[in-house]
Amino acid sequence: MRVLITGATGLIGQEIVRLCHENDMRVNYLTTNKSKIKSSENYQGFYWNPKLRDIDTNCFNGVDAIIHLAGATASKRWTPNYKHKILQSRIDSTELLINALKGESHTIKQVVSASAIGIYPDSLVNYYDPTFKETSSSFLGQVVKVWEHTVDGFSKLSISVSKIRIGLVLAKKGGALQEIIKPIKFGLGANFGNGKQWQSWIHINDLAHMFIHVLQHNLSGIYNGVAPNPVTNKELIKTVAQTLHKPLFMPNIPRILMKMILGEMHILLFESQRVSSKKIEDKGFYFQYNYIDPALNDLLQQ
Repeated sequence: MRVLITGATGLIGQEIVRLCHENDMRVNYLTTNKSKIKSSENYQGFYWNPKLRDIDTNCFNGVDAIIHLAGATASKRWTPNYKHKILQSRIDSTELLINALKGESHTIKQVVSASAIGIYPDSLVNYYDPTFKETSSSFLGQVVKVWEHTVDGFSKLSISVSKIRIGLVLAKKGGALQEIIKPIKFGLGANFGNGKQWQSWIHINDLAHMFIHVLQHNLSGIYNGVAPNPVTNKELIKTVAQTLHKPLFMPNIPRILMKMILGEMHILLFESQRVSSKKIEDKGFYFQYNYIDPALNDLLQQ
């Protein structure tokens, strides 16, 4: 099997590439940086520039499926210009792939696209599964709605579409966890607001395996990329501190302070989405890390 991956050099993409190779899958990948193009039998790079609608269509040769991860990170300050980039990077990259395939004879049967749990409204009481129809009115909720709608365009090319709505990804190198542990290491850890907001997290290894599972079992539809047991922000911060053997002395960090520091992006820390993983489990997926304690023990071992 040969898979085309966008965003292959990012945090999640690198883990998926590693698993593809472990499963004897060959990888084509797209990059906007020509210096990152490598060429071997099982890892072949191709240039693209979604903003300029430029793509090397040789990337589709012999490809059975696409794993689509590309999009500007939401973890940078949301200035008006950057908000436009967050949205447009997802639309442009997806439309470029779809439009390029329209003019090609290809062997692609499936696309597995990243999405985000930010589509679900902020709630302390709801327990969300993919059948929930209401969309968050936040900027991120609206981005995900447009993003998923754009991805649906692959279905018009008789390509099966699946989307994985990703939660808080916990990883050893990079990502949110490394930002969370910085103040805790200095004994300055604290929960955000009252700490009651739900954090639907997932170990990066489980997330990468989920993409491969959806691919190998040709699953279509929407799945939540979260572990089975969400935790509150308070529990997450407390468990990180315990894992690092650090005290928690600081008072709660008020929302108004983080809004002053981060602007609109502060909602990433305060919005609450308790999200269910049952649908993917019902499709035979097994989580290695069901609970936060073993996940953090694995990632924070010195």
